[in-house]
Amino acid sequence: MPKSLVTGGAGFIGSHVAEHLLGQGHRVTVVDDLSGGFEDNVAPGVELVTGSINDVDLVERLFSERRFDYVFHLAAYAAEGLSHFVKRFNYTNNLIGSVNLINASISRNVKCFIFASSIAVYGASPRLPLDETTSPCPADPYGIAKLAVEQELRVSQTMFGLNYVVFRLHNVYGERQNIADKYRNVVGIFMNQVLQGKPMTIFGDGRQTRAFTYVADVVPVIAAAGEVAAAQNQVFNLGADAPCSLEDLARAVARAMGVAPQMVHLPPRNEVVHAYSSHHRVREVFGAPPLHALEEGLERMARWVKRHGARSTKPFNAIEVRKNFPAAWL
Repeated sequence: MPKSLVTGGAGFIGSHVAEHLLGQGHRVTVVDDLSGGFEDNVAPGVELVTGSINDVDLVERLFSERRFDYVFHLAAYAAEGLSHFVKRFNYTNNLIGSVNLINASISRNVKCFIFASSIAVYGASPRLPLDETTSPCPADPYGIAKLAVEQELRVSQTMFGLNYVVFRLHNVYGERQNIADKYRNVVGIFMNQVLQGKPMTIFGDGRQTRAFTYVADVVPVIAAAGEVAAAQNQVFNLGADAPCSLEDLARAVARAMGVAPQMVHLPPRNEVVHAYSSHHRVREVFGAPPLHALEEGLERMARWVKRHGARSTKPFNAIEVRKNFPAAWL
């Protein structure tokens, strides 16, 4: 029975990956500090260890005792816009925590380290759709941290033989997303605002484009990665193909929630305007599974959101840089 560690496994994507691995016959351990995840996201049969990947002693103890075959690293604070204002927090959680896991994986001869990166590593490239040959040029500290971990995995493979697979994910939404987080996950933000009878807030003119990815379309690929020989030591974009503007997304969310669209435009923030990617490489290696259309994925998430109800938004209380901080986030 393969033994797998899923970091961030009480959170959104991580809990789905852990559940999928369990169904594939893995013995699954989840590590999560519950800062953005919830215990009830963890499937029965999955071991939950509450703690942080920044706790080196905890990480070393788990690797020593469990002898993991695979590490699925999905723990991160994935708020790109906020990362400008929480640089120390961003690098501590998204880079240093990752290094702790890489060190332990090298020392304990992990078979493969699967890392959830982001298309944020590309930044504002004029070449669209983004593909894996596009030169990375991150536009925010979150993307910088993700790219640094990718590079660390590359040199660790060369130096120590640690095999890895990197997935550059983008704009994943679906059941179990933390809709209370006002700094990230725009689909969840919109749905939470609708439940509270508030207009959906859009920074700028709403013409920014992203490709929104239903969680069930990426989880099987991530879960399979450690045992696909052709994927070893490769980087893959993973997600939906079709770009959608934020205004069009807001209208689609309103339809899924069964309400008339109400939007309010806020001052623009410093962000990449257009970001969507090609998935030719991942389909060559993993095949081309059927994907959920945006409307279908939103309807599925909306049903889940309505059952669980609105969640209150908590401000981030550790802002490090206040200059140019968006007023809407105060």
